[in-house]
Amino acid sequence: MSIQPIRFFGDPVLTTPASPVIDFDKELRVLVQDLIETMIDAPGAGLAAPQIGVPLRVFVWDVDEEIGHLVNPSLDLSDEMQEGEEGCLSFPELRYETPRSMRAVAKGFNMYGEPVVVEGTAFLARALQHETDHLNGIVFIDRLSVEMRKQAMKDIRNSEWFLASQEAGISPEIRVSPHNTFGKGI
Repeated sequence: MSIQPIRFFGDPVLTTPASPVIDFDKELRVLVQDLIETMIDAPGAGLAAPQIGVPLRVFVWDVDEEIGHLVNPSLDLSDEMQEGEEGCLSFPELRYETPRSMRAVAKGFNMYGEPVVVEGTAFLARALQHETDHLNGIVFIDRLSVEMRKQAMKDIRNSEWFLASQEAGISPEIRVSPHNTFGKGI
């Protein structure tokens, strides 16, 4: 178990839908621990497996001093909406007002394959939606208005982290999952 490098916007793994977890085994438990350690080190309120280059449907969160994880999640969302500032570890130092549902019910599994239901409002609901979006190949700037997204893209192009990766000619690499993906995903 170790802290992993976080992939930044521009890496194709962030915009590619992740594959479902099939095997609830030791490798999955190591992945969950790596996600937790990386999230805490960053620090962040959530982290999805694609953000460390693993295209599997797994994420972790740290909200209100509760650390949790979810595998193969699905969401039920309220019609009531909230506006709030949102950021992402894959977009360092950038934050934008992002609309989200006020309440979310996430259903999935823990790392042992046991069913889990997580209900959240306000910030926890935001985190559950943000991380599930990552698993679907959606980044939070996709949720912005057209005007705000244009501003976000300008901010990204001018950010130190984006410029440094462009200058270094960094070609992101997607790690191959040890799990059987049945030909899906990468």
